[in-house]
Amino acid sequence: MTTKVRTFAPGENAWGQNGPAYVGNLRKGELRGIIHINKEHCVGCDTCRKFCPADAITGGLGAKHEIKDDACLYCGQCLVACPFNAIEQMSFVDQVEAVLDAKDRIVVAQPSPAVRVAICEEFGGEPGALSTAQLVNALEACGFVTYDCNSTADQTIIEEGTEFVKKVQYWILGERGPEVDEQGLHPFPHFTSCCPGWVKYAETYCADMLPHLSTAKSPLQMGGTLAKTWAAKHILKCDPRKVYFVSCTPCTAKIFEASRPEMNSAWRWLIANKEIPANTPPFQDIDASLTVRDLAELFRRKGINPLLMSKERERAPLEVYTGAATIFGASGGVMEAALRTAYFALSGKELENGNIEVVRGHNNAIVEATIPVPVKALGGKIFEVRVCVVNGCNQGVKEVVERVRQDPNRYHFIEVMNCPGGCVNGGGQPVQSCGTAWLKPTFPLPTRI
Repeated sequence: MTTKVRTFAPGENAWGQNGPAYVGNLRKGELRGIIHINKEHCVGCDTCRKFCPADAITGGLGAKHEIKDDACLYCGQCLVACPFNAIEQMSFVDQVEAVLDAKDRIVVAQPSPAVRVAICEEFGGEPGALSTAQLVNALEACGFVTYDCNSTADQTIIEEGTEFVKKVQYWILGERGPEVDEQGLHPFPHFTSCCPGWVKYAETYCADMLPHLSTAKSPLQMGGTLAKTWAAKHILKCDPRKVYFVSCTPCTAKIFEASRPEMNSAWRWLIANKEIPANTPPFQDIDASLTVRDLAELFRRKGINPLLMSKERERAPLEVYTGAATIFGASGGVMEAALRTAYFALSGKELENGNIEVVRGHNNAIVEATIPVPVKALGGKIFEVRVCVVNGCNQGVKEVVERVRQDPNRYHFIEVMNCPGGCVNGGGQPVQSCGTAWLKPTFPLPTRI
């Protein structure tokens, strides 16, 4: 049985529009206060601080706790760990519902891979039950057009995997040329960049790692851009300004990512290519981001139960994808998919066994592996790709970053996911109730000394 998490709508100045250019490390236009501790419900049990990967929570045992906004990753791990339901999340359900009801926009929903194995849990289904067709049918019943995130996850792998290959060509094979130089000149090890919690952690706590990060945007951000450019023109056949894009995600950090000022590349491209008037006000690639819990709330308001929807459907053009995209939601999934692409690009042939199980995170915070790749350009000589898969910024990532600082040549490729086990345990996933743990304690709590 799941617990209803308290939410709140964004305030008038949630984006800091009326404030200075920077507040700490938050820029004007970036959402702040996405995760909030309600002091009326906080009992000072100190559980949240133990789960925070960024030491962003103040307050000791017995004291009311508070989140330091510019230190927070907005990953929501404190929220799902709080035994007293005292931590709240900013929600855009009201805004999305209003746009759906107005019916004057084409509202595109993009569900992440982890959503399809979580949404039915909110309606009494078995945890982990796959509900792909039911989810999409429920979204369409709600009024959405669906653009599956697995499709843009494939595109992420094309970009991220190719970027890694160019680094190999530049640093290992000694190749030079405009394309190789542009993508390959960045240093090894190559870090993934699709987890917004990890990206914000790197920016705030280990900026020396930023040159190593892939330049690829996350699949959801790619989806927003493509929906308002390519899909608007060729699939939806509409004015791109008519598209209202909603990401459906297991992640609360995606709410922050969507608000980043640079995430308006569709608007910039449309202006540059004269697809829209030059005086069109800026708009974000993603208009609203809903967690799994938010999406369940929207379904309830619309009287829709995914469990009662058909399990059958034919894939539409925006729902075509490979199996590589599906595994993104688990630790090691991005690495496994990227390695398949890199192996083919470097060797000229497909892997005999596409399952690279050795890189899967499972229950391990850190996994190391060596993948032998016969490089075609070297006459089939084996290049041993040293990889690392890590999840959990609170311990695992700190350890791996320190390893890289001490030995920059230890790894070639590193996948990072902030949440334990990957997106499947994201801060926006259903929260299981803990029986009487949700009641106020009857015993006296110690006072802070």
